[in-house]
Amino acid sequence: MTLPLLAERRPAAARHCDPVWIGWYATQALILELETWPKPGLVSHIDNGAHADMDAELLRLSARTLEPYFIALAEAGAMDADMDRLRQIGVEAEKAMRDATGGVNTHRGAIFGLGLLAAAAGLRATCDWQAPLGALIAVRWGQDIITKAPEHDSHGSVVARRYHLGGARAEAAAGMPSVYDIARPALVEGRRLAAGDEEAARVHACMALIVAVGDSNLLYRGGLEGLNFARDKARAFLADGGVGRANWRWDAKAIHEAFVMRHLSPGGCADLLAMALFTEVLEL
Repeated sequence: MTLPLLAERRPAAARHCDPVWIGWYATQALILELETWPKPGLVSHIDNGAHADMDAELLRLSARTLEPYFIALAEAGAMDADMDRLRQIGVEAEKAMRDATGGVNTHRGAIFGLGLLAAAAGLRATCDWQAPLGALIAVRWGQDIITKAPEHDSHGSVVARRYHLGGARAEAAAGMPSVYDIARPALVEGRRLAAGDEEAARVHACMALIVAVGDSNLLYRGGLEGLNFARDKARAFLADGGVGRANWRWDAKAIHEAFVMRHLSPGGCADLLAMALFTEVLEL
């Protein structure tokens, strides 16, 4: 699936300041993540991975449902909205998502992470900010993000308390280091190893994220044993050459099937991959 052709509708400088385009591309980043296979345990256009309650069509519907809320977040960012306003939009987005999906949590993590990046992109359009969008999140909203009490009903908050992890809130408050230090370099490396194959680059980045991130979805489903299993499989894939080998898809497919057998799904890494794809384009 190739997105830049649609992105050429208007000059880059104008696009990146436009909340409508920012929201549209946030949705496209989610769809690009979906249109990537084989990602270990995750839903794709090929199969449902380790998920019995969702498929590709449901995720596409969810992504399209969220687009106006990403636009609203970009508009709020452009008005220098505080974190309370961004949270309000996020709550509305989650309700719309659940209404559209019959209650299935398809993109809750993405609403938070991509939503903050959309707000930062909107804010950047109104000020002279040259650093990454993640750094702008940390400067403008980081303190408020980290001091707010976590949501006790989310899988992420349960895992954060059980394993003493910071989770998505700490990631955002720190400027999204997993996006900029792990996923973005892995996308570059994947393109070097498999020139001309963007899907391969996305798989490579997903594997790198699994190795490095304490994914709350993996911990919730499989505990430390599940997290370590996932990391070992992804680490071996990268150590063997990643997507630079001719048979890499067969090896990635075998890992995917092993995750499915153990009901493991690195949903946090999927969100981070979408966020990395979003920032690559918005920070051109």
